[in-house]
Amino acid sequence: MDPAEVRTTIAQVLATIAPEVDLETLDARAPLRDQVDLDSMDFLNLIVGLHERLQIDIPESDYARLVSLDDLVAYLAAKAAR
Repeated sequence: MDPAEVRTTIAQVLATIAPEVDLETLDARAPLRDQVDLDSMDFLNLIVGLHERLQIDIPESDYARLVSLDDLVAYLAAKAAR
């Protein structure tokens, strides 16, 4: 799965949690939770949704690494490549 496909999947999952968000207007390097106003439960729902869609395990110990949209894309694309 390439980064563009991962980004599309993130957008789809994020749309179920925060439908008003347009990924194209976000700064891909800035903290996603701040830009989208995700609380801890919303963030967990995003992680679970990505896990379900992509069938990629995302251990809780990795959550701190998933700060920005770019972080999420790089992490998930690397995991999908394995």
